[in-house]
Amino acid sequence: MNVLLLGPNRPELVDFLETYGEQVKYTEEKIPVDSDLFQKVEFIISYGYRHILKKEVLERFFKKAINIHISLLPWNKGADPNLWSFLENTPKGVTIHYLDPGIDTGDILVQEEVSFTPEETLRTSYEKLSNIAENLLKKYWPDIREAKIQPSVQPSGGSYHRLRDRQSYEHLLTQGWDTPVRNLIGKAIEEKTYE
Repeated sequence: MNVLLLGPNRPELVDFLETYGEQVKYTEEKIPVDSDLFQKVEFIISYGYRHILKKEVLERFFKKAINIHISLLPWNKGADPNLWSFLENTPKGVTIHYLDPGIDTGDILVQEEVSFTPEETLRTSYEKLSNIAENLLKKYWPDIREAKIQPSVQPSGGSYHRLRDRQSYEHLLTQGWDTPVRNLIGKAIEEKTYE
């Protein structure tokens, strides 16, 4: 199967997919609807991709386009899901879901809730979530590629954030991505109650 991996190059994930005989191409670039890249593709995996695929593309890849998102959807759709899970003290985890025209709103295939200690940093928590997400894909890839998993509609509620939403809280990232999560837990909730 010809797989298009959208997002940063992830050699270990490419190697895994190739063990199933998949031919993998990847790109981080925004792709126009009429791109030749889509011509021979049979399946799309989006993982850390910063662009939104057009409805025409998603219709063409119905049940053949998934996203790997490092949040426990419906919580923290959009940008910086790991950061927001601490700032708003929401459930944490990873989700693999079908792509749809919304942002992280597609039907859920598999999820795993994840716990962290206050000693974690944004960096270590991100790395842990990434490892769990990749292992989840590896575990379920045969069933995902053959559409053997019964998807579930996302529950209502949750949260959504844009990249610019982070600006109000960047002052809390005193050590950048090495900031301990204990310094962030619930800070967005606290600041909202003072407004």
